[in-house]
Parts: sequence; structure tokens; C-alpha cells
Amino acid sequence: MRVAIIGSGGIGRGYAAYLSNHGHHPVLWSPSGAAQAEFAGAALLSVTGKIEGEFPLVVARSCAEAVAGADAVIIAVQANGFRTVCDALAAHLREGQAVIFSAHCSFAALYLHRLLKQRGLELPIAAWATTALTARKSGPRSVHVSGIRKRLDVATLPVRHGAAGLALCEALFGNRFQLREDMLAIMLSNLNPPAHMANMLGNLTRAERGEVWPNYGSITPGVGRIIEALDVERLALANAFGLSVRSVQEHYALSFGVEPGPVGDMAAAVYRMRPELAGPKTLDTRFITEDVPFGLVPLEFLGAICAVPLPVHQAGIALFDAIAARDFRAENDLLPALDLAALSPAELHDELRKG
Repeated sequence: MRVAIIGSGGIGRGYAAYLSNHGHHPVLWSPSGAAQAEFAGAALLSVTGKIEGEFPLVVARSCAEAVAGADAVIIAVQANGFRTVCDALAAHLREGQAVIFSAHCSFAALYLHRLLKQRGLELPIAAWATTALTARKSGPRSVHVSGIRKRLDVATLPVRHGAAGLALCEALFGNRFQLREDMLAIMLSNLNPPAHMANMLGNLTRAERGEVWPNYGSITPGVGRIIEALDVERLALANAFGLSVRSVQEHYALSFGVEPGPVGDMAAAVYRMRPELAGPKTLDTRFITEDVPFGLVPLEFLGAICAVPLPVHQAGIALFDAIAARDFRAENDLLPALDLAALSPAELHDELRKG
């Protein structure tokens, strides 16, 4: 298949390597234009880790060029860029194509669905609760793929395209997907924001001073208990919408194959297997700048409209506002555009299912 990958960071490059390695034809487009400069002159993408080799990389000069003739489009940018990318994509998508959000948060799929609906177009929009692999840029033309997930949750908007969305994901990335009830279940299954918030709070000065510290090795029992407290709130929110989602312990067990237990113990087991995974060395990290406004703030919104208290989530948002001297609620540009406060919880859930 021809696959347009939107985003040239570690995840976008990792997907390009994986798809090339499995006989597909990825085309990369970087909204910032960075990919064109980095891969000028038909440069090869050098890949290490779980995938090894060098792969020719096709880089599109524009969104239109990337999407033209593509069977699927994978959005692999940080959530801060979702609105800009969706605005660009909406004009160029055509009947017979499908879109994948990797990973989805903050009602982004609904935003894109509404844009396409204005054109009289309905496409399968699939969303994952997390990325299919973990990867980091290791140089101007290289990427290190540190892990490939064994299981991922996926849902589509509208839900009637679920079978087609699942089939597409499996055709691209293999038999590693479980179809979930709807897009809201996917949103409530994204565990990166609470885990990152807790770990950054516990290791704040290490990141601020640019120290090297292990990501999972720094999830101590105390940090683990913060994650567990956040999980209680998340599961209560899912229950309020009649949804059953995995606990954080189930997520760790499926993602890393470790024995269930306290989160601190499970993180220590992951650290023993993956000691190379390091935490951020700056406060200007997606663990804060993406996960707070686009991960925690939408959950706060859902809690407010269905009267589920989320005091630990709200405390985390307030703390990071103070730490960064920023208003992270105001940095989410999707929620104001969607105007979801006008909907009841039932109406919102219905639109997230039926479109």
C-alpha cells in the first residue's frame, strides 16, 4: 500500500521503516518542512534497534503531494499540531482513503470528521490509544526503534467502519490490534498523559537541570501510587460513560509482558528490561507541553460534564501551570473549535460513535 505519514519525528520515521520493511510504500510529509531539508538528495533513512537497515525515503513537498494516491494516511505528529494538520488534510482527502491517528487524544478524530462532513465526505478514521512502536530520532537521517508493541486498541469514527479500520491497521502493522467500542474508549485508554505527569512531577528538578535519568527506573513506589490514583479517576470516568477500559496494570502487562502488581514494581521490571529508556532532560518536553493540554485537560472536561470528580488530574494541571508559568488549558486549540460544552454527555458519546 501507499501510505502517507504526516510527521517526520521518531515515530513517523519508525513507521516509515516498519512499513518499508514489510513491503509497503510510505511517503513522508513534514508540516514544518524539516524532512525535505534533512532528506534532500534521495538520502537513505538509517534504522537501528528492533528494525535494522537503510531504507530509501520518499519525502513529499506538500500535503497534497503526500496524500495523492495514498491508500491510508497516518497522523504521527504531536497533539499540538493536530488542528493544523487536520485543516491541511481535509482539503485533499478523497473517497476510498482512510486516516489513522497515532496516537489519538482530545477529540481530534471528531474535529477531522466534522471538516470532512462539510465536504460531504465520510472516511474511516481509526484511532489508536498509543503508538504502534517506540522510536527516537538518533540523527538528521536516522532513527532508533526501541520497541514494537504486541497489542494496541483501535476504534473508528464512525463505529460502522470498525471492521474496515481494523482490517487496514492489520494489513499495515500485523495482527496486533483489538477493536474497542468507540472513540471515547480510545481516549480513555491513553495512559501516557497521567503516567508522564506523575513521572515528571517526581523527577522535576532532574529534567530541569538536564540530568540523565531513567524513565521507567524513576517510577518509584511513590510515583507509582500517583499513577494509580490517577487511574482510579480515569476508570471512574469510563464507567460513567458505560465503558470498560484497561487498568494501568493491564496496560503494562500487555505492553511489556511484566507481571501485574503495584505500578512501581511493574515499572522497575520494565526498567530491568529496557534500561536505555531515558526521561526528558528539559521541561520543554511533550510529557508536559502535549500531555497536559491535550491529555489531561480533555479528561477534566469530560469529568465536568458528567459530574465525575478528578481532583488528582486537576491538581496536576494546576501544578504544571505554576511550574511552567503557562495556562495549559488555553493551549488546547481543539476544544474551543469543537464547542462540546453545548452537548450533553449522551449527545457527545453518540456523536463520537455515529459521527
